[in-house]
Amino acid sequence: MKIPEQFLSELKSAGLLRSLRNVECLPGGMARMEDGREVVNLASNDYLGLAHHPALVEAFARGARDGGAGAMASRLVTGTRRVHSGLEEALAELKGTEAAVSFSSGYATSVGVIASIADGNDTVVMDKLSHASLIDGARLSGARLATFLHNDMDSLRRKLEHARRVNPAGGILVVTESVFSMDGDRAPLRELVRLKDEFGALLLVDEAHGFGVLGEHGAGLAEELGVSSGVDFQMGTLSKAAGLSGGYVACSRAWADVMINSARSLIYSTAPPPALAAAALAAVRIISGEEGKALRRHVSALAEAFSAALGTPGRPVSSIFPVVIGENGAALSAAQRLLEQGFLAPAIRYPTVPRGTARLRITVTAAHQPEQIEALGKRLADLLGRAY
Repeated sequence: MKIPEQFLSELKSAGLLRSLRNVECLPGGMARMEDGREVVNLASNDYLGLAHHPALVEAFARGARDGGAGAMASRLVTGTRRVHSGLEEALAELKGTEAAVSFSSGYATSVGVIASIADGNDTVVMDKLSHASLIDGARLSGARLATFLHNDMDSLRRKLEHARRVNPAGGILVVTESVFSMDGDRAPLRELVRLKDEFGALLLVDEAHGFGVLGEHGAGLAEELGVSSGVDFQMGTLSKAAGLSGGYVACSRAWADVMINSARSLIYSTAPPPALAAAALAAVRIISGEEGKALRRHVSALAEAFSAALGTPGRPVSSIFPVVIGENGAALSAAQRLLEQGFLAPAIRYPTVPRGTARLRITVTAAHQPEQIEALGKRLADLLGRAY
């Protein structure tokens, strides 16, 4: 059992102590700090700027007026409303799958879905840099957990060969993110689909940071690369580009029914408020329509401009820019100095990223303006003493 004083003292000494602070996120890519200062918000995952979109705000308010403030029960009791089903139908249509199941959060989705797919007879083979919620889901499933080197297909092949050799009768689930949350790079989905087919495995792709941002209709990296049909489970969140909270998995009807009957994070949780589902449905409609396309073009142009300002011109692979500092103290100091100059980009440290790779994680969103991004590039260059 932890001794609180000792535990907190050790965290502080290592530069890993965290605390909560009140931040008011504002329209226009801004944030208001507790002392009243307004700064450019570079820490948001609201990639399309939808959190303050009038259509979502109105859908949320209307949903609360019509359906009440809460769902009042779990999905399998009386918690499922028509708006929940409507959201799932819209997600399945966008993803091109037979069905979708929505959850209360991205974390609940990860742990519920993976533990519904795999059990103690199976092996989960996961990219080493996958999100903590995916790791927790694999551990909860009871399956053997193996990791392959980040985006390394030779390493994945070796893990798949080993899994087939030592457990020929067991199933294999390959897990990856489409866009990795801390590095902003993309998974090689075409190669992943080929390998999972070769070894008779299933493939789960977490599109948390690709959904809404990538693909002709915003369905994610799988859509952009034309491999959606080869991905067995397209998982994601409603807390990034959709501007809300919640999660989902899009898959076959049979697997969706498995989730409904075995995902503990769905069965034993009160359903998300109907108002939240109504706002999420409005977000999906925007993402998949012409406005979504325009927002994606805008954020892509801003990301290209920022990439050029950092001295790395060319088409960036995502809206996430990791500025790796190294040591925890140095990253905390850089974040504080940047905040003093009007830019909010908190330091990201272990265990969110590997030891020795503490960083500023900067996200460019459709809510930002070109002059904000230009100023940020200059401040970073001055801060780091280099054209990063």
